[in-house]
Amino acid sequence: MRNRSVPDSSVVPEIAYPDVIQAAEWLSQAFGFSKRLQIGNHRFQMTFGNGALVVTELPQGTLPDSGTRSVLVLVDDVDAVYERAVTAGAEVVHPPEDQPYGERQCSVRDFAGYRWTFSQSIADVDPAAWGGTAFDLS
Repeated sequence: MRNRSVPDSSVVPEIAYPDVIQAAEWLSQAFGFSKRLQIGNHRFQMTFGNGALVVTELPQGTLPDSGTRSVLVLVDDVDAVYERAVTAGAEVVHPPEDQPYGERQCSVRDFAGYRWTFSQSIADVDPAAWGGTAFDLS
């Protein structure tokens, strides 16, 4: 086991919740995140595949942002993640649907109102075919 104090990811979003412990439990149950490190009752590091997330404590008197921010998570089976999330009580924003850019995606809101989009690659599509402009896809 590695004893490094930060997750081994280049980008680690931090999302604030009113109850950090409840959030960590829910994210594990609903989306399949793994608990990595709990720091008191105010921070929880979580992992998913090769990515990571830090759940932080929402400052008193503030509300979670439920409209302008979201998290995109790449998964192997978007339908299974969707069913798991809905079973755990996630609010459906849009059910799994194939997109013209080669992804199958769904979006849900968690118990605090945050939007999560899950994406599964289903086809290798040239970005020009759907209006994209590629610069460096390496």
